[in-house]
Amino acid sequence: MPLVTLRNLSLRFRGPPLLDDVTCHIEAGQRIGLLGRNGVGKTSLMRLLAGAVKPDAGSVDLFPGATVAILQQDVPQDVSGSVAEIVASGLPSATANGNPEATPAWEREQAVTQILSRMGLDGTAAFASLSAGMKRRVLLARAVVAEPDLLLLDEPTNHLDIDAVEWLETFLGRWRGTLMFVTHDRTFLRRMASRILEIDRGRIFDWSCDYDTFLVRKEEALAAEEKQNALFDKKLAQEEVWIRTGIKARRTRNEGRVRALEAMRRERSQRPDTVGRVKLDIQEADRSGALVAALENVSFLRGPRPIIRDLSTSVMRGDRIGIIGPNGAGKTTLLRLMLGELAPSAGAVRLGTNLRIAFFDQLRDQLNDEKTVADNVADGYETVQIGGQPRHVIGYLQDFLFTPDRTRTPVKFLSGGERNRVLLARLFAKPANLIVLDEPTNDLDAETLEMLEARLVEFAGTVLVVSHDRAFLDNVVTSTLVFESTGESGAYAVKEYVGGYSDWVRQRPAVASTAPSRPSSVATKPPSQPPLPHPPVVKKKRSFNEQRELDALPALIEALETEAAEVHALMAEPDYFHQPGDMLARDQARLRDVEARLAEAFTRWEALEAGGT
Repeated sequence: MPLVTLRNLSLRFRGPPLLDDVTCHIEAGQRIGLLGRNGVGKTSLMRLLAGAVKPDAGSVDLFPGATVAILQQDVPQDVSGSVAEIVASGLPSATANGNPEATPAWEREQAVTQILSRMGLDGTAAFASLSAGMKRRVLLARAVVAEPDLLLLDEPTNHLDIDAVEWLETFLGRWRGTLMFVTHDRTFLRRMASRILEIDRGRIFDWSCDYDTFLVRKEEALAAEEKQNALFDKKLAQEEVWIRTGIKARRTRNEGRVRALEAMRRERSQRPDTVGRVKLDIQEADRSGALVAALENVSFLRGPRPIIRDLSTSVMRGDRIGIIGPNGAGKTTLLRLMLGELAPSAGAVRLGTNLRIAFFDQLRDQLNDEKTVADNVADGYETVQIGGQPRHVIGYLQDFLFTPDRTRTPVKFLSGGERNRVLLARLFAKPANLIVLDEPTNDLDAETLEMLEARLVEFAGTVLVVSHDRAFLDNVVTSTLVFESTGESGAYAVKEYVGGYSDWVRQRPAVASTAPSRPSSVATKPPSQPPLPHPPVVKKKRSFNEQRELDALPALIEALETEAAEVHALMAEPDYFHQPGDMLARDQARLRDVEARLAEAFTRWEALEAGGT
């Protein structure tokens, strides 16, 4: 029996149904990426699985005794207390089911202590004093402390810096339960998901494959659907012409053909319309000067704490620069220094000429929550100037997937993804030659992200972007400014690298990396070659047996990677998840074993390369 079965499930709030008579099975041990456009019902489905929402029709059937926990997208405002108290609240009540001995106090204490240790948390710390990233880690600990059979994660990487995301990937890679998550982070999705479920126009599509395979199959399915709809519409148009001949149609008395036409009309009226794509165009202003900004020996202090130390760099026209660093390191401060919005404590900032700036603020402070979408974009006017020509704001906003009714909605009622689309529409309604983006990817769906990436690459002006989205950085930027730890508590140095995130990872010194080791994940595609460890500063001489073991490791790693790739290919077959549950469990166990052995081989190789033990 599956872990969870959705039977003829329907759910509607307002407008079209989010889920319309859907049926789906979730097997134990699966790692499922839940995809879909903003607003299609991904969070609602998770809340259904967690029992927080009741369906309009149908049922959610759990395997007897199975438990579910959920990590919500936003940090709740009503959570307070110490870290240990909050984590302990994730355990069943000691009086559950009227049994005062349901969870003995010593077991609760032991479970909390273990999870705090595994997740590197201080149980005595006050929750309110933690950063946003650490608060998310505490809430994750609360969700997993009872070891639920199904763990639901709604945008788990939102507002996490890169080190925190990589830690999360490592932690979840070792998680043995069933996992379902919603995320905009494509790198996280590629590493963690072995099965893709997609919500589209009220239905759930089971792609039963990893993310990259899904992209190929989805494109093929959309092309086939478009072709089928075109053929249907052509036939319908022909029948409409026939029926309008009037007398000829009545003379033939072809009542069967008339009934068939009526059936086609009903089918066409019930066909769910394909969700459109964002039509995103950046208006380019006149070229700026060759120099955009120059920083000479710039330092900036916040109270006694140094944020930027003796930084010298230049931004030239056409540069696309990414800024990377931990939360709180000073990335937004660096942006504002480069734009001349903050005065440095020491050094000088020189700005170029003819700069026209479009600034995407991660806090969306440019939006007035009380005003409508249209008023925020057009500043109360009915038209915006696009390409030198006036265009009605409602028509312009339709390019950003806002219906006429939605354009009259106050911004405070919008979802996070919709707010980001409003801000993009506002920014790109005015010409610019310098685009500054502070965390632009949070809450945006994959299609909008890809469209934004394409437009930024085509943009002839200059781009400055702060982001923790590794795929976005790789696809957009040509160089990076990175806040790297100096070894002092809370102190960072800003260093410049050529290329995007992956290029920085290859170039950075070993001491600069605080990221955890490569996660062992059922969804991670093994690399074709083992990653080379950073050369240590000092190597001890290896013994004869250690050298022989090291020489044999590449062949072992290659064999394990080949075996893991075979299992991944098997799981990517269209009908794979239609097999009996015991066969699926066997393959999952085999894959977990191979991944664990592969991780051990990598760890041993790094140890031997460092000089043996």
